[in-house]
Amino acid sequence: MGRSAPPLRRSPVAPDSATGSGPTARRLVLGSQLRRLREAKGVSREDAGYAIRGSGSKISRLELGRVGFKERDVEDLLTLYGVTDDDERESFLDLVRRSNEPGWWNRYNDLIAPWFQDFVGLEESASRIQTFELQFVPGLLQTERYARAIASQGRPEFPDEEIDRRVRLRMQRQKLFVRPKAPRVWAVLDESVLHRPIGGRAVMREQLESLLEATQLPNVSLQVLPFSLGHSSAEGAYTILRFAEPEISDIVYLEHLCGALYLDKPEDIEVYSKVSHRLAVDALTPEDTRKLLRKHLADH
Repeated sequence: MGRSAPPLRRSPVAPDSATGSGPTARRLVLGSQLRRLREAKGVSREDAGYAIRGSGSKISRLELGRVGFKERDVEDLLTLYGVTDDDERESFLDLVRRSNEPGWWNRYNDLIAPWFQDFVGLEESASRIQTFELQFVPGLLQTERYARAIASQGRPEFPDEEIDRRVRLRMQRQKLFVRPKAPRVWAVLDESVLHRPIGGRAVMREQLESLLEATQLPNVSLQVLPFSLGHSSAEGAYTILRFAEPEISDIVYLEHLCGALYLDKPEDIEVYSKVSHRLAVDALTPEDTRKLLRKHLADH
């Protein structure tokens, strides 16, 4: 069966003192730890899948944290991987139980697609969020009236109550700014975002004032990509999520009309990291961005 498994920490993840640790992060860490155990033992995904009455593709989904875990499956995998210490096994099983706890966003499951539920959970768990937007102010920086204008525009089929809940969901996401160890947020906006009159003149003025206030937060960096640049190195909006837990790789989130892509291969992360570095150079500095926001406010 190959080499013996390397020693693991007593608990497969640092407890909830980790920045932004939540059920999604726990699931990702648990999957990563199980993958390391499997690879160290020389077990194929197919053989591991057979051990839990599943398939190799199921093991892949578990190791990527894409699905929830069952205690029985994890117990069987730990046995297969040679983990026999009772305390160590219990640490894994405790993590299984905590990774299956519902997130606060579950109450909105009837409103949001499964692929976006994944994003909200990852956003909640991230220690650094980098985003580039071409059309709208990023959701984490939107005012309530701006968010409402976006939620209702072109959606006459949405009842008022549903729009209210969509807005509440967006406002709830913003509470990560005031929690202990809040994530670092770095946002680059195309200058066109400041000119697009979402919700009308009064709503946009309020939104610009809110953006200016956000630049005073110690964990927020805001830059505007000016019209004068012509075009940027980014072909569309994206978000890079980084995590405090070393077991979790960076993730690039790309949204489209019918769903979203989650990229975590090192070569993909490198491409978007390079684009982010280029944007930081091409965009106005945070101080010049504040000056531009003040100018727009003076014009409103």
